[in-house]
Amino acid sequence: MKSARLGFSRPGGSHESSRISMTTLRVLAANLMLGVAVYAAPLGLQVQNGALMKAGQPYQGIGANYFSLFARLIQDPTDTSSLSNLTALAQAHIPFVRFMGCGFWPKDWQLYLTNRPVYFQRMDMVVRCAETNGVGLIPSLFWNLATVSDLVGEHLDELGNPQSKTIAFIRSYTGKMVTRYKDSPAIWGWEFANECNLSCDLPNAASHRPAIVPQRGTPASRSERDELKFTQLCVALSVFAETVRKFDRTRIIISGNSIPRASAWHNMMQKTWTADTAAQFSEILLRDNPDPLDTICIHLYPEKKGGYPGGAPDIGKVMALAHAFAQQARKPLFIGEFGVARQAGPHTRQQAVFAEILEAIAKERVPLAAFWVFDLPMQDKDWNVTFDNDRAWMLDAITQANARLKKEGP
Repeated sequence: MKSARLGFSRPGGSHESSRISMTTLRVLAANLMLGVAVYAAPLGLQVQNGALMKAGQPYQGIGANYFSLFARLIQDPTDTSSLSNLTALAQAHIPFVRFMGCGFWPKDWQLYLTNRPVYFQRMDMVVRCAETNGVGLIPSLFWNLATVSDLVGEHLDELGNPQSKTIAFIRSYTGKMVTRYKDSPAIWGWEFANECNLSCDLPNAASHRPAIVPQRGTPASRSERDELKFTQLCVALSVFAETVRKFDRTRIIISGNSIPRASAWHNMMQKTWTADTAAQFSEILLRDNPDPLDTICIHLYPEKKGGYPGGAPDIGKVMALAHAFAQQARKPLFIGEFGVARQAGPHTRQQAVFAEILEAIAKERVPLAAFWVFDLPMQDKDWNVTFDNDRAWMLDAITQANARLKKEGP
């Protein structure tokens, strides 16, 4: 019975099954003997009538960004600390993680290009650990999108060409990931990339071309062809979403985009930095998360001097505005990143701002959110949260917030 099979697909179509309790098996057998229809709920998260659902029930939850969960294993398969820490997150009742499901720089993709079986064996380790510990996974498949074009020797404008090598790579990698792991209960959804919208249609686009780091595999120079336009990005988003839907009919599909810049509409239409109205904010928010993507994704952080989209005066108001637009579009809101940096001020100030964000999430009944960032040593000076550092209190706050969401219900 395929609908009840758990685990992830292996090359050749075999499956690795996860354990099913004897009690569950007996219930299934009894129902079948009695002629009772048995329908397995879809795996992961789905959208039904505009609501986020899990196992047939409305869902709300706050998770973590674990950027280096897979990246650490790409670099060194003997360093399984990220798997141990994923287990610790599960024990702390953190329900899911968003992570980079790929390499960052072109050099970080070399294992995939040269030894694909080993590459996927290391991703298998992540998925198997998540299955064992009951943690959801939201892999972002093309985190640093410019890297895809670099890998195939094209400029970013080829994202807008359905026949390009860049688009072919996106289609191929997406298909391989989805077909391999679509039967795993650990996979909650599929995300495209990280904050691509922030680079689109800028008045000073030449200053926002992708980074040049030849020692990491990038080209030695960039040109106007690497100044991203949303019309180009939209093609890539559509190909990604259509490829996911070809193999996975139910799980949520996420853009990975940030909240639009406060002047994104004027950036695109007039090449100015004039602040957008609420209606223009709504237009861009929906543009950034087009069909067949079935969620609205934003990344939301405190702004020191205001400057929130749509003229919102504070983080709670802009969250409410984004959530209202998402509800009108019948797409659940996913706050893919939120958080408070050390630079926000003393410990008490950080706690107050973090509490304000969590309160807004609870008040607005935002279905899904994930804080930035867990176990990322390179950001020790600003964002990193671990069980052992002085920002561990954030994990406790998330655990308590999830308990509140569960008690109050969607």
